[in-house]
Amino acid sequence: MAKKKLFLLYFVIFSLFIPAFSFASVQDSLLSVEGIEFSESADTAAISDVPSDLVFSESPDTISQDTVKNTQNLAVKATPEVKKSLWGIFLAGLIGGFAALLMPCIFPMLPLTVSFFTKQAGSRASGISKALLYGLFIIIIYVALGMIITILFGSDALNALSTNGIFNFIFFLLLVAFAASFFGAFEITLPSSFVNKMDAKSDKGGLVGLFFMAFSLSLVSFSCTGPIIGTLLVEAASKGERLGPAIGMLGFSIALAIPFGLFAMFPSLLKSLPKSGGWLNSVKVVLGFLELALALKFLSNVDLAYHWNWLDREVFLSLWIVIFGLMGLYLIGKIKFSHDSDLKFLSVPRTFLAIVVFSFVMYMIPGLWGAPLKSISAFLPPSATQDFDLSAGIANGSPTHSDGKVKKYAEIFHERGTPKGFDPYYDYDQALETAKELKKPVLIDFTGWNCVNCRKMEANVWTDPTVAKLLKEGFVMAELFVDDRTELPAAEQIISAYSGKKIKNIGNKNSDFQASKFNSNSQPLYVIVDTEGNVLVPPSGANYDPVEYAKYLQSGIDAFNTKK
Repeated sequence: MAKKKLFLLYFVIFSLFIPAFSFASVQDSLLSVEGIEFSESADTAAISDVPSDLVFSESPDTISQDTVKNTQNLAVKATPEVKKSLWGIFLAGLIGGFAALLMPCIFPMLPLTVSFFTKQAGSRASGISKALLYGLFIIIIYVALGMIITILFGSDALNALSTNGIFNFIFFLLLVAFAASFFGAFEITLPSSFVNKMDAKSDKGGLVGLFFMAFSLSLVSFSCTGPIIGTLLVEAASKGERLGPAIGMLGFSIALAIPFGLFAMFPSLLKSLPKSGGWLNSVKVVLGFLELALALKFLSNVDLAYHWNWLDREVFLSLWIVIFGLMGLYLIGKIKFSHDSDLKFLSVPRTFLAIVVFSFVMYMIPGLWGAPLKSISAFLPPSATQDFDLSAGIANGSPTHSDGKVKKYAEIFHERGTPKGFDPYYDYDQALETAKELKKPVLIDFTGWNCVNCRKMEANVWTDPTVAKLLKEGFVMAELFVDDRTELPAAEQIISAYSGKKIKNIGNKNSDFQASKFNSNSQPLYVIVDTEGNVLVPPSGANYDPVEYAKYLQSGIDAFNTKK
């Protein structure tokens, strides 16, 4: 059933965007999707295995009473994290909506639409009410799109997207196509017959006419808003939040609707709007560069989970440096696309934006030699993938067990997944065995190749001297990747007693352990246990305050020492 949902989700998204590509000319096409066929090899784990394992249910046989108490505390702590995630999605939608306002398909419509309301209405109050209803219908239309995605596929399918290799690769291609459309290679359009029918219905009076006016705006502006909406839905869905797509569309539509109501209330503000012109196309091109940069993140997710080793950190950074460098050159007029007007002079906003972009490029350059780049570390591949690092003098630990045995799975994770200077285990049972020998508590780090917050914690918090000392000296660390696709030996492939699903790969094994033992499927999740596996203090999610995180670690050590 989960596979059918995923297939249906792919079909809906591609039916919205890919078949609607209208190519201005064959020569201008930068990307063709014809003939691309995605299939799953026989020895690859089922796409939906990791997420479908994360079905929460009562499991009294596998959870101790101590763990139940602690996971109740975790549930309370996790709620703010969910709220933060939804707020982040809403803000992303809001920013996307304001960006869409500056598109050539929408910006010129503002004065025309508002003037229509104010002139056609019998009074100013009537004009304002119609404009507000128009804005409300815009919100309803876009939120309905988000709700349809949520209702059709549910949270399980949305969770599957964040670690789904085919999903990430498809949307890498999709975002590249969006970027190409913004650069002017082709336009994304909906069938003209459908648009015309909806536009004809907008001539009706009353609420029905207003609704179809709003619907017509959504359809006519699709060539500009389609890539933004598509990117937003992809990002919202990949967060795994049930309401993510709807919340994202709410933010997008509010930003889109506000100006219509605002200018209807205060028509004099229309005079302060800048005139339409070539600058509108420049906004599209800049967004195209941003789409291209974001596309690399999706490709990086696949690269890490499947160990292709294409996009190491310095390769990723090199591509971003080139992309943003080209954006800066475009802003100062050194690069010109087919639909651009001549740039006679640099405006003040354009100059300031160029300064910001070139400064960002300069900031990224030291990262090629291992600089941590903390402000963007969450979006970069793990620092361990950096081949050339001037800080390589810091030891990365040994992939060997204390008794000389090789640490299990070290060949998969140690060189590319573990932050430099740390020496964790990658198998929980082996970490527990060592903890008994060393008489230390175990810090379980549920992480993932594609976990943005995990990278941010490692770069911004684990590098703090106090935190690093506690991690290295106070604990036996167990770093458990929940999205790795390395297949387990046949003898270790079992049916989960918790979910009833087959555990086929390392990611399945770790995610099932996290869900069944700690009733959670979010990463990062830090759990401190004693040598018998009993939870010592309530687990913690991401905490970007090094002082607070150090207190959390110390509380685990103190609880362990108290039990001795």
